Amino acid sequence: MENTELISIWKQQNAKIDKALAINELLLKEVINNKAKTSLKSLIKLKTAGIIAFVLYLLLLSYALVYAFSNYSSAWNYFIVSISAIVLVNIKGFSDYVKHLIWTNNINYNGSVMEIQQQLSRLQLSIINHAKTMCLQFPFYTTFYLSNKWFPQSVGFGYIIFQIFLTGSFIFLSYWLYKNHNPENLSKKWFRNMIAGSGGKSVMKAMGFYKEIEEFKRDDKNTST
Repeated sequence: MENTELISIWKQQNAKIDKALAINELLLKEVINNKAKTSLKSLIKLKTAGIIAFVLYLLLLSYALVYAFSNYSSAWNYFIVSISAIVLVNIKGFSDYVKHLIWTNNINYNGSVMEIQQQLSRLQLSIINHAKTMCLQFPFYTTFYLSNKWFPQSVGFGYIIFQIFLTGSFIFLSYWLYKNHNPENLSKKWFRNMIAGSGGKSVMKAMGFYKEIEEFKRDDKNTST
């Protein structure tokens, strides 16, 4: 058998192998897409329920603010400032949930793996930023009940110290959480658990599925070489 015939046979076999690998990759992607869709279904349910909860909570807070303004006196100042800050943070949280729901439903699974990963990465980063923003409201839950009718003039020194310590602790906690809410901490279990409540777990699970395709491609390259 001549060299040209051997080369021709070798090329034909290579073409068959490449075709088989391409088919396997397409089949794997289809399986991964289904897994990712299933994982993100829980995110869609979470965001939908969260939107309803945000609406109800914002209505409750808005009613409280309207009541405070309609019966205004300086005694309501702590309440109005605190609840207003909480409302602003939760409006941002509500808009984030709506955005996340739209992004999740609009993921293009027919695109390339890289495009899907980019969409998931954008969603993950937005979830982290959402959780980061929500931390800013914590200190105001320690001040909304105060009133200048009795605080600080009508309470003991011990209570004043307690209130300062309580609010100061929550300010520090908010600052620490805000500072540490960044993608670099995704490797830490405590951070992954923290953003899980905002849907981070579902997105990380979906992103993990697409890493299987990258590993498949690397194995193909190693096999072919």
